[in-house]
Amino acid sequence: MATGSVTIFHNVVWSRHKGVVFSALHASSAASAIKYSIVQISETEHFRLGFSDVDYSYHRYPMRKLFDGCYEDVPRWRMTYRLTMEVLKTRADLVVLPGYHRPEYWAMLIACILTGKRRAVFCDSTGRDRPRRLLTSIPKRVFFALCDGYFGFGERSREYLMSLGAKRERIFIPCQAAALPKSFVPDEALDERLRARSGQQPVFLFVGRLSQEKGVDALIDAFAAVRRSIPEAHLRIVGTGPQGEQLQKTVNESGLAEAVTFVGSLQDEGLSREYFGATCMVLPSFSEPWGLVVNEALNHGCPAVVSDNCGCVPELVIDGVTGYAFRSGDSASLHRTMLKALEAFADTEKTARACMEVIGRFDPPNAASNIARGCAVMLTS
Repeated sequence: MATGSVTIFHNVVWSRHKGVVFSALHASSAASAIKYSIVQISETEHFRLGFSDVDYSYHRYPMRKLFDGCYEDVPRWRMTYRLTMEVLKTRADLVVLPGYHRPEYWAMLIACILTGKRRAVFCDSTGRDRPRRLLTSIPKRVFFALCDGYFGFGERSREYLMSLGAKRERIFIPCQAAALPKSFVPDEALDERLRARSGQQPVFLFVGRLSQEKGVDALIDAFAAVRRSIPEAHLRIVGTGPQGEQLQKTVNESGLAEAVTFVGSLQDEGLSREYFGATCMVLPSFSEPWGLVVNEALNHGCPAVVSDNCGCVPELVIDGVTGYAFRSGDSASLHRTMLKALEAFADTEKTARACMEVIGRFDPPNAASNIARGCAVMLTS
């Protein structure tokens, strides 16, 4: 049996999905010989502001927070010094780094090496999300070569890590899960889904930040074509972001104002109602390491149409079962796939059961178990 101590660093408390996984890890550690401590570096990040509040109730584990407010508001020298000192001072046998893309994370890695601590790193990138460039791939190869293990989202993050020299047996996936509303009752979700969709017109749903990389403008173009074939179809857009005003202008100029609703930012029960009521969710992102909104949708029995750049495609989006993938950036492909989804997922109950079955192993306890398994391997090697 592996023994030892692990200190996990994470960048922001805002991430509810990490909160539920760390909470599950803490709950399971009571019966483990490995002891964990979690260090949250800051509360939130600039681009998270206005999207949703920081909710500490999802973090049911002992936590140390280093800085209040936004990560970016802490001077780089201060951030680097504090994180380096935290690594130097910790008595942990294994340190899990929050990433590899900031100078301060390199400083943490060096501190681990100087003090002889084992080190692992969270990686949320994929080859499609982060196209390989020589000038950036060389430093990544060096960083990963100096680590003892890696925690990723799914198969595409594993492929990306292996392409940069990481060993397959040292990559542990999947290590994340959706943070569902506290009012969400899995045993009641199917009935909720059937009630919400009973007699409803076709409804497509987008959930996310209204920014260029999410491809919402391509979704609106594709929906306009869908609307010509199915006049009763509707599109509901949940979220806020820098493209909000321009997207509304596009909708108005396209004559879609009656068919497209900008809902704004939603959380918890309000967001659950959207998932339950939609025929399917659409995630047309040009860049998406995973797509946690797909986890959320499937938990609600709602299938998903996603771009093939989304990291969750191999595991969560199974053609004709839980959704479809289309060619990223191709509005015509998205249009055809949306129409295909309406036909394929006409049986609400059958589709909902399939979605809930697939998402079953992507819950917080399973994600926590994969982190614990990885830590145990690294502590005994």
